[in-house]
Amino acid sequence: MSVRNEHNKTNATIQNIQNKAPMASLECLDESTAYSESPMPTPSRQTSVHWTTGMRYRNLGKSGLKISNIGLGTWVNFGTQLSEETAEEIVTTAYESGINVFDTADLYADGKAEVMLGKILRKKGWRRSSYIIVTKLIWTGRSSVEKGLSRKQIIEGLHASLIRLDLNYVDIFLVNKADPMCPMEEIVRACTYCIQQGMALYWGTSRWKTMEVMEAYTIARQFNQIPPVVEETEYHMFQRDKVELCHPEIFHKIGVGTMTWSPQAFSLNGRFDEGIHLLSRGAIRNYSGITDNSASDDNLSPRHKAKIHQLSILADKLGCTLTQLYMAWCLKNDCVHCVLTGASTMEQLLDHLQALQVRSHRRRVCEFHYTDPEVKGWKLCGHYLY
Repeated sequence: MSVRNEHNKTNATIQNIQNKAPMASLECLDESTAYSESPMPTPSRQTSVHWTTGMRYRNLGKSGLKISNIGLGTWVNFGTQLSEETAEEIVTTAYESGINVFDTADLYADGKAEVMLGKILRKKGWRRSSYIIVTKLIWTGRSSVEKGLSRKQIIEGLHASLIRLDLNYVDIFLVNKADPMCPMEEIVRACTYCIQQGMALYWGTSRWKTMEVMEAYTIARQFNQIPPVVEETEYHMFQRDKVELCHPEIFHKIGVGTMTWSPQAFSLNGRFDEGIHLLSRGAIRNYSGITDNSASDDNLSPRHKAKIHQLSILADKLGCTLTQLYMAWCLKNDCVHCVLTGASTMEQLLDHLQALQVRSHRRRVCEFHYTDPEVKGWKLCGHYLY
């Protein structure tokens, strides 16, 4: 079933709302800051700003948890490619730059990513209230007898993650992909139990269909359980339908927030070159746990490659890197509460953080519009932020 057909089904279940979140674009700043003469944005209860880096903090969905709009992920290189010293430097710089969201999973590097992140947090000794740990249960990569989202697998999986992280609890526990062989009520009750036992503070979903998120929410309300607060999904210029068509609906109706990953899925180093691999996380040879072949260069059409080349030219005209353009474009979607990104070097992390300045600086940018839904093409329409 296509995403568009799924969206039509969602509309049959939920009445359309008049005030939807805007589509992703780089067209303007928030109303509270767009026309302010002061160079410093005005903080509010809904959105606060890190005065040094420009990092913004918003409530995750309609929960009370305030998260940074950029998060650090550990999916590719933590526990495999990075030394402990380099990983510690990256995490420390991210934390000092205002990032308070650190994302990991039980199968990232076969659990080594969680171990490494836990060691760094224990060594730094930061206040536990100052950062947010997000971990995922990825059941699809397990052996046949351990697959699934039964109550046993959910509770034992989270308990094992806590041991690897050396933490008493995680802030957000995500369930990666719904299990069609397990009743949704069992999943919701198991996640509620984890929260009630103090193993997690919130739970959410990752890579779930919109109707599955709605089903989980409905069951939680029906049986007086705790509903999910966030859906983590892929979002970038070549993958827009789900976040832009479906997520505004579930945010306004049931308060589920959105965390996205893979903002620069088609360029690892932020620039276009005939010789580089235009891949996503699946491009890393040593990456273990999750593979993503959908964005490999073998699957990219010449038309997509041509568009990436056009974007690199646009980034040069704007005076920013292609990675910064990708990040800033994702950050401008009001429906996206946090953009997760990874870094193998300090230079990459600082390059990603610079997207905050691209987002808020007075410069000429572009808004992208659909022209052909089948190839997700667009036309460029130049305008100014304000």
